Amino acid sequence: MKYIIAFFLIISLGSIIAGFILDLEYSEKLIGLGVVGLFVIVFPLFSYYRWKDKSLKDYMINQENLDKMREFKDKN
Repeated sequence: MKYIIAFFLIISLGSIIAGFILDLEYSEKLIGLGVVGLFVIVFPLFSYYRWKDKSLKDYMINQENLDKMREFKDKN
């Protein structure tokens, strides 16, 4: 999965850089496609890859987690 993300990241960044460097009539489209690739393909894949095995319950603020934070703070 991380190789797929890296591949799309390189393609998107390459498209953006090529749009800025090359003087073509469709260079603005290259920049736009690179940005769309980053936000539609790369970012969601990266988010899924990083969060797939994590429990959302661990990151929610509830009474149990507040008590854990208070106990940790009192130890230090």
